[in-house]
Amino acid sequence: MSDVVGIPGNRIRSFVERIEQIENEIKELNEAKKEVFSEAKGEGFDVKILKEIIKLRKQDQDERDEHDSLLDVYMRAMDEAGPEPVAEAA
Repeated sequence: MSDVVGIPGNRIRSFVERIEQIENEIKELNEAKKEVFSEAKGEGFDVKILKEIIKLRKQDQDERDEHDSLLDVYMRAMDEAGPEPVAEAA
């Protein structure tokens, strides 16, 4: 009765153990990434800007151009609308 209803337990165990190993590797890589950001911060670099650069480098040029164009359009639309009148408290 080694196979419960034909389910290959050893194959399942293999998948689970491989996934667990990958999860451990991801955890270690995330820790290493935190250490690099901490090192950069310690040397006076702005971590938020570094993360923005990484995000931009992941985009292709067309995607980046579209983002920049939309950002520009939205900013100009807000500027042209002028300031919102401030409602006074009753």
